[in-house]
Amino acid sequence: MRRLLSRAIATLVASSPAYADVVAKAPDGMTVRVVAEATLDRDAAWARLVDVASWWSSSHSYSGDAKSLSLDARAGGCWCEVWAGGEVEHGRVALVMPKQMLRVYGAFGPLQDLGVSAAITFTLADGATAGTTKLTLDYKAVGSSLSGLDQLAPLVDQVLAEQVMRFVAVN
Repeated sequence: MRRLLSRAIATLVASSPAYADVVAKAPDGMTVRVVAEATLDRDAAWARLVDVASWWSSSHSYSGDAKSLSLDARAGGCWCEVWAGGEVEHGRVALVMPKQMLRVYGAFGPLQDLGVSAAITFTLADGATAGTTKLTLDYKAVGSSLSGLDQLAPLVDQVLAEQVMRFVAVN
């Protein structure tokens, strides 16, 4: 019975949607948080996290192919995208604590053109059951009041929630 209950809980956790929320928004700033649990231990979750090409959506890349993405998980490393038609620096790695936390400074997608300052932080913690990992993504962006970040926050929340769901959907 205990084994059956554990499997049911693991299935429920694995299939549950990410918790996504616009924590704060104003014309000059926003904070988005997405939380989900992956059926990966911390070692495997860390390895997947830093292999961004394995889980980021191709539709949210400049090249149209997530395989063009790379993440050099060391302080000063680049979250970059390089393809035959160009290249882009999505962000610069600011903090690496293997199997615990990764922080990248970078205004992603359309925010890059707004001249805002932004940071995305991925925090890994033990999940609710053995062998699972809780992923918390926090994205904070600030700019001038002309940035209209309050209007962009729901879209950013949706895009980041999609990425987290792709992360936890281990094939």
